[in-house]
Amino acid sequence: MTFSLTEWFYVALGLLSIAALLYFNRGLLRGGISALEIVYYLAAAAGLLIGWYFNFQYLREYGTQAGWAHWTRLLFVNPASASGGQDLIIANVVLYPLWTIVDGRRVGLRASGLFFFMSLLTSYAFAVALYLGLRERRLRTAGPPRAA
Repeated sequence: MTFSLTEWFYVALGLLSIAALLYFNRGLLRGGISALEIVYYLAAAAGLLIGWYFNFQYLREYGTQAGWAHWTRLLFVNPASASGGQDLIIANVVLYPLWTIVDGRRVGLRASGLFFFMSLLTSYAFAVALYLGLRERRLRTAGPPRAA
């Protein structure tokens, strides 16, 4: 399977956002890993790989029509997909940035606003699972969270 220039662009931006987030939180990357973190990181890997697989299929199928507005319209082609689509939009666009920025600051994660940006370039499931994994690591290794 070969990637188009558009696919490479999204992969590069997604990986860059992940690298930036890990760079800002590099102090957390030392030491052992808990079983709960392993579960979070495995879920993150699945979310990233499966999400990118289907997003690349979308880019290939719709070609020049492909884009955020078109992708979002396709979420609402029938009542079943609309139910999932509205959940995804509200959770990812409204709740996720609030959650990661507010809670991320409380627990001492750096650059927690990048999680939302990363979720748009990778997948919501990946971003949530990575957030939970890094949050768990922060709480486990740094003691109790600081006051907001």
